[in-house]
Amino acid sequence: MSELPPPPTFRFDGKTAIVTGAGRGVGEAIARLFHEAGARVLVTDVIGETASSVATALDASGETALPFTLDVRRKQDFNAALGFVCERWGRVDIVVNNAGYGKRTPVQDITPEEFDDIVAINMRSVFLSCQVFTEHMRANGYGRIVNVTSLAGQNGGTVASPHYAAAKAGANMLTKYFAQLMARTGVTVNAVCPGPISSAKSRLSAEQIERIHSLVPVGRFAEPIEIATAVALLASDHGGFFQGATLDMNGGLFMR
Repeated sequence: MSELPPPPTFRFDGKTAIVTGAGRGVGEAIARLFHEAGARVLVTDVIGETASSVATALDASGETALPFTLDVRRKQDFNAALGFVCERWGRVDIVVNNAGYGKRTPVQDITPEEFDDIVAINMRSVFLSCQVFTEHMRANGYGRIVNVTSLAGQNGGTVASPHYAAAKAGANMLTKYFAQLMARTGVTVNAVCPGPISSAKSRLSAEQIERIHSLVPVGRFAEPIEIATAVALLASDHGGFFQGATLDMNGGLFMR
């Protein structure tokens, strides 16, 4: 499954993409797919070393892939990324807000500080990114923003904690808000809502993995490349009629 090639009709030649949380897992798969499909990619992560490792693997020369240390809790980091890309490659065409973080803390043990941090990483970051990049894209008359949210934001979560689920639900609503705001500008804003992903297995117990297998109708976790392929659809020129969509990718765990 992880060896699936990029969809042949999804080409991004001449386009520039920024991917957050691209140092591993789904974010890395998204960055790789875009790069293999012809895009220039800014590989961002809060850990600079992981961003550098992925960017170097894509293009050691730095011509078509570059790393950037970005903390999604900081608006100034998004502004800096925009300035960096414009100076190097001229414009930003695609932004994928993939960075996220969750903790399975029992509800009575969640502190206000933990709650605020989870919301900042998973929801406020989407607002800050859209706030920065939609104006740039509006001025260019073109743009694609894809927010990677979560099934937890739709069903309240199966193994997720409430602050994570609430933050992801908020990210879905921000997607719809900015989609309406940008609807007549050539800029689309959409979300992909994944269910369980194989790259998260290392943080789960054997019992949790087995429980998820039993709950998901298709009986398995998603592979990162499957999520990346959905992102590519929404970010492509073929995806121009998607606006404010929250694309379910959960193996049938949540149907509506």
